[in-house]
Amino acid sequence: MENAQVEFTLEELRQGSENVLRRVYEENRGKFLNFARRYNLTDEENVDIYQDAYVIFYDNVMSGKIERFTSSISTYLFGIGKYLIFDQMRKNKKKVSGNYDLSMVGEADELVSTLEIEKPALTAEQQLLQKYFTTLGKKCQELLTLFYYRGYTIKEIMEAENYNNENVVKAAKSRCMKTLRERIKENI
Repeated sequence: MENAQVEFTLEELRQGSENVLRRVYEENRGKFLNFARRYNLTDEENVDIYQDAYVIFYDNVMSGKIERFTSSISTYLFGIGKYLIFDQMRKNKKKVSGNYDLSMVGEADELVSTLEIEKPALTAEQQLLQKYFTTLGKKCQELLTLFYYRGYTIKEIMEAENYNNENVVKAAKSRCMKTLRERIKENI
């Protein structure tokens, strides 16, 4: 199977060819689900969000709401999906509280008292990254966390962290990554 994604024209999408629409769905599904995992939602929620994002995309294409693409189809789908992810996170925050009082369960409950939670083992690379990430300055840690873990765009980081412009953010991110790489290489 071909790895390169094919971009379709708006007209091809509007014609509603099942093959074209299925291909757009399938080519973006795995990438979106991988992207969405960083937001700590369940796999079911991520699949539902992708399907909702695709339905919105499809409706926008078919209704003529989209007159032209100013980005790739993937970027457009991910933009819709990211909005839906944040919406789901807000809903989850309202439903679930992080304050659990396990003393109410009772001391006699064996399931709770014998519960052991295993932490997943980190790979050697993950251990190195974890070790040397903490040696970076606070600003670098925050910048890299926002970009790589939280999925913020350069523009969102610029606004959230009060940088002067996008080029400053790009340069700072580049310097932070270079420093991290150098520290890891020095200690391998």
